[in-house]
Amino acid sequence: MYRLVCIGCGAEYAPDEVIYRCRTCGHLLAVKYDLDSLNISRAEWDRRPLKLWRYREILPVTGDPVSLQEGGTPLYHMKRLGEELGLKNLYAKHEGMNPSGSFKDRGMTVGVSMAMQLGMKQVACASTGNTSASLAAYAAKAGMPAVVLLPAGKVALGKVAQALMHGAKVIAIRDNFDRALEMVHDLCISEGIYLLNSVNPYRLEGQKTIGLEVVDQLGDVPDRIVLPVGNAGNISAVHKGLGELIELGFIDRMPMMTGIQAAGSQPVVEAIAGNLPEVIPFKEPETIATAIRIGAPVNAEKALRAIRETGGTADSVTDEEILAMQRDLARKEGIGVEPASAASVAGIKKMVEDGRIDPDERIVCVVTGHLLKDPETVIRQCEPPIEIDADIQSLLSVLR
Repeated sequence: MYRLVCIGCGAEYAPDEVIYRCRTCGHLLAVKYDLDSLNISRAEWDRRPLKLWRYREILPVTGDPVSLQEGGTPLYHMKRLGEELGLKNLYAKHEGMNPSGSFKDRGMTVGVSMAMQLGMKQVACASTGNTSASLAAYAAKAGMPAVVLLPAGKVALGKVAQALMHGAKVIAIRDNFDRALEMVHDLCISEGIYLLNSVNPYRLEGQKTIGLEVVDQLGDVPDRIVLPVGNAGNISAVHKGLGELIELGFIDRMPMMTGIQAAGSQPVVEAIAGNLPEVIPFKEPETIATAIRIGAPVNAEKALRAIRETGGTADSVTDEEILAMQRDLARKEGIGVEPASAASVAGIKKMVEDGRIDPDERIVCVVTGHLLKDPETVIRQCEPPIEIDADIQSLLSVLR
């Protein structure tokens, strides 16, 4: 049993109501479960495969989900980078190993399943890229038409290709992501289309399973979980999921939730640094990390709570720091990620250098998207292939 609850005034709404914000005060909604009534044990979860639907008792879908076998992503012990930074317990949770190549699949398996459960006929989103790719794939699996709005010329080609190939109606607007989100929200309200951006509380239910898997893979709660922050849904979702594990008695403490933004798009960082009650949007956010190029994060309210309630923090890194860590992850750990994903590890490197990290901390950095999401940025950073004549002497001369 579950219901929708406003995180501001506490107003409650029925689970079958299509609603994205509280009608009373306009705040965000969260899915609240009657955890006392759940008949689930840790041993029962442990008997199931490490996949997202292992945790189905604290997910809202009642029937068969629309699934592409998401979740169960690798947790890598980053020994070489950890040694360089003086961190013996540094890990990367590689969400780029999900079916469409990003963490968004966790939200979309739940979100599209809920669209079906609620009787909706069409789905839509605004996107910096990964959301559109994931929504298109899951909508195709469900046999539902999908509409995605993108900021023209601001989305990595790999992500646009995914949305197009999976059959979504892709519309590029001559403005930024924040305006695209406003437009798609208005479209969904006026036309009865199901909105699957992270303002939808059901989508975040899928994303919270990142944290549940981390606990299961480590066999304990890490001291710190670090996530890139764009629209701020992921950090909010992981915090919520771990809070539910505490309520269930499966864990007894919360990690320090730490959010990393790009320096050209850091409203959450500024709110934390200034102890502000809410974020002040960036009107023209800019960064090479297109997945987190968002100036007005819709889940900022939840993210600020997650950071403050756990004694965490928020910090920013430059594009240069992001790209350097993208290369280091690939060349020192064999972990290929898109630029935004590298922000979490780049942030930890910066915090270590500033003396703000205890070297004994067990730290999990969530890396959110696959290297091949943004091949153009990769190619621009690397030397081109060496072209030679097709003979062994030419080959040997290059190698020597």
